[in-house]
Amino acid sequence: MSNDVTPRLSLPFVAAGQAQKHITVNEALGKLDGLVQLAVQSRTTAAQPASPADGAMHILPSGATGAAWLGTAAGLLARYADGIWETLTPKAGWLAWIIDEGLALIHDGEAWTPLSSTFKALTAARSPFLAASRFEILEQELTLSGASVATTVTIPNRAIVLGVSTRTSVAVTGATSYSCGVSGDAAKFGSSLGVAKNASNVGVIGPTAYYADTPVVITAAGGSFTGGKVRVSIHAMRFDAPAAV
Repeated sequence: MSNDVTPRLSLPFVAAGQAQKHITVNEALGKLDGLVQLAVQSRTTAAQPASPADGAMHILPSGATGAAWLGTAAGLLARYADGIWETLTPKAGWLAWIIDEGLALIHDGEAWTPLSSTFKALTAARSPFLAASRFEILEQELTLSGASVATTVTIPNRAIVLGVSTRTSVAVTGATSYSCGVSGDAAKFGSSLGVAKNASNVGVIGPTAYYADTPVVITAAGGSFTGGKVRVSIHAMRFDAPAAV
């Protein structure tokens, strides 16, 4: 173990006989405030915010721009405190709530992946090549406007979808009902869905494979959306290939 920082969160230790110990203690408390119950504003914001709130946290996407973000590796955490941005390297097992998507992620040591209801059907003990199958629920709350709104959370490429469920979290205005589907099949997961708060639908389908990242689309009926929110949950199975040799 390093004599300077803790092994998991890299919190600085106070050295024996150190002057101004409060500086080191405050630095450690600041990191704890950001990393414990980790919640990030977004994982898709590429432009460094001009006026972030103190304590703001982001997962950096590819191609991030800005004085402090430019050239940083995708997947790093960026934390804003005391007027500066600090990048932090996540480790395997870290959990994060993505505020703008309403989605939980877990870091597997290489990348952030959705956490919701992840299930490894095959383990190393049963599969020497480390292939695996897992069930996931990918979720997002949409703010409705216009004729239709698409999710930024997508049905993953090479996933099998069992259904998409919805719940009206804020009463819908402008439309008399709505459909849930995908581009080219607006009602694939349900039509004439309720606009009142807490109206819900479970759009079960026969297992369907998708071969490209595919957004779910909420389409207005009887008029365009002028307000309201809908929570969308994609129920899917995903598959991992055998490990590299």
